[in-house]
Amino acid sequence: MEEPTRDHGTQPLDALMERWKITNHEMVEASPEQLNHKQVQKARKGRQLTLAMKMKVARSLNIAIWTRLKKDEKEVYFEYLHKHLFNYTKGYDADWVDPNEALMPK
Repeated sequence: MEEPTRDHGTQPLDALMERWKITNHEMVEASPEQLNHKQVQKARKGRQLTLAMKMKVARSLNIAIWTRLKKDEKEVYFEYLHKHLFNYTKGYDADWVDPNEALMPK
């Protein structure tokens, strides 16, 4: 029997962080839950994470983005869920269209 892989390759989280221009350090700084640089790097590179860790990463990403938005942008911001950030998560949709496209830095 083939062992399931624990490495899922670069994740959608990585592309989102690039498009929002958020660094690993900013993710760590934004986290109210003691997320560390190594955890962020593992999340971006696709190392298998627990559901709790995926949710922690999603919360940190949302906070990092939220702090950059103007008041009117905050009203229309769509909060990312872990299923938008990790392609090995139940409910992940490869064809999902990001509703925050217009808010992203140019």
